[in-house]
Amino acid sequence: MERYEFGNPNSTNVLIQMIGDHELLGLEKELAYIRKNAGEDFFLIAFKVDDWNKELSPWKAPAVFGDEAFGGFAGETLAKVLEQLNDIGRQKKYCIGGYSLAGLFALWAAYETDLFTAVAAASPSIWFPGFIDHMKSRSIHADKVYLSLGNREAKTRNPVMATVADCIEMSFDLLKQQGVDCTLEWNEGNHFKEAEIRTAKAFAWVLDCNH
Repeated sequence: MERYEFGNPNSTNVLIQMIGDHELLGLEKELAYIRKNAGEDFFLIAFKVDDWNKELSPWKAPAVFGDEAFGGFAGETLAKVLEQLNDIGRQKKYCIGGYSLAGLFALWAAYETDLFTAVAAASPSIWFPGFIDHMKSRSIHADKVYLSLGNREAKTRNPVMATVADCIEMSFDLLKQQGVDCTLEWNEGNHFKEAEIRTAKAFAWVLDCNH
């Protein structure tokens, strides 16, 4: 798992983002948006995984597109992330975020550990089999959660992924019922439109103490 660092390493605001190879090129655009909308006071650490479906899925699940199943190795991935963050210390404010399956991983991680005070889940794969039931049976540790979805993401012939709009609404309601400071933003377009900007908007929201 490769590690990339951006921003001010002395900041108390530490942003953790899981990425794949496909997101490396968009990081500069994402960072520029965060700086413009939330200021310079943050330290972003991006952890790049090699096998997206294997390393970011919380449990095993069959393939929902193509033939690549979900491996269920999120626990091992989270353990590696937490090990690296031990050197930074608990005195920081940690937010975990990401896009698509990385957004789902961020949500899931906030149920597993109390290290993350905020979650920035942009267009998360909230359709993931069993995840809404998981949320119903647990309480999240984070105080702030940003959720977003494209307004055309549910318009797909895939029966599992077509549930994404209903699932994001249910997750938002569940978090609000638990007293979490939560917002749900609808973006224009399908899942593949402006992923880096959607992710940046998520991080900018959690950094903005005056929202």
